[in-house]
Amino acid sequence: MEEKMRINKYLASCGVASRRKCEEIISRGKVTVNGEVVRELGTIINVEKDLVKVYGKEVSLDTKKVYYMLNKPQGVISASKSKYGEETVVDLLGKKEHRLFPVGRLDKDTTGLIILTNDGDFAYKLTHPKYEKEKTYEALVKGKVDSKSLDKLKQGVVIDGKKTSRAKVRLVKMIGVNSLVEITLIEGRKRQVKKMCEKVGHKVIKLNRTMENGLSLGDLEIGEYRKLTKNEVSKLLK
Repeated sequence: MEEKMRINKYLASCGVASRRKCEEIISRGKVTVNGEVVRELGTIINVEKDLVKVYGKEVSLDTKKVYYMLNKPQGVISASKSKYGEETVVDLLGKKEHRLFPVGRLDKDTTGLIILTNDGDFAYKLTHPKYEKEKTYEALVKGKVDSKSLDKLKQGVVIDGKKTSRAKVRLVKMIGVNSLVEITLIEGRKRQVKKMCEKVGHKVIKLNRTMENGLSLGDLEIGEYRKLTKNEVSKLLK
């Protein structure tokens, strides 16, 4: 029996990117099926017979799913490849048998935990807002953060015209005249932690992601990576 699949799910299963990112790529006309550009997300393909290309390169199903944890350094971008020759998180893992992409993103100057995989469905479940997966950050911010500001961050502040969801926030310690604040979010808007802190009057000096849905970096050093265990993958999806 011939296997058929929606094009967006097929690309995610091939390890091109997360399902949402694959949908963006399709909408931009960067995918062809048997030489024809497709833009409809619901396009059905024959997995065994159709020739699918992304950016002109053929893609095929990657049946073995792999999962890595990386402690991202500053100056590295959260992407599979760069238009401008910048170093990417995928570059840090060296040549791998499987086509990897980062799950979500960290700003170029943000450090810490980021997951890389070839499993599009896994990435979708970690990044889509409806699953409310927790991500924990440590932000070193200018000045002393008082209890009033902490409460505002917990209750949600308006950034880019929309109020943020409730967050877990605590003052870890003072470092000189600055504050180290731990913030746990269930959403992942662009530059969210930085904008939230600035909203209550504290500019972020350094930002580090320490945990994702209960999974922490442990003793993984900056720039180092390792494979996730089956138990860790399951934990992330709980």
